[in-house]
Amino acid sequence: MAPPDETAGSASAPSRTGQAGAGAPLVVLTTAPDRETAERIARALVERSLAACVNLVPGVRSLYRWKGKIEEADEVLLVVKTTAARIRELERALGEIHPYDVPEFIAFEPATVGAEYLAWLVQETAPPRAHRG
Repeated sequence: MAPPDETAGSASAPSRTGQAGAGAPLVVLTTAPDRETAERIARALVERSLAACVNLVPGVRSLYRWKGKIEEADEVLLVVKTTAARIRELERALGEIHPYDVPEFIAFEPATVGAEYLAWLVQETAPPRAHRG
């Protein structure tokens, strides 16, 4: 039996995309109550370089349990593209600017990302002082 991989899940472990650590790409899902709110959140995340791109997907119908009751709501899904280096700051910002008490925040590591898209993603989510024109 082989010893467990001690780097699995750590910031320095290579991702399935071949990108290690802080530059590893992540896709975050969150929802907003309406298009105006979704656009405001998306713009704030991109302006702060916490996301390179945010897709707004209208027409999502959510059913969920909240405070002991089953609720239903029409929402807009936000698909946020970022990197591991920015994920905690993105989560904090979302908590500050989102109108929900508990905003959805689910991050996935993509199985693969095109090399040129990944380079763009890493560049656009670099802290503002590190951006190159």
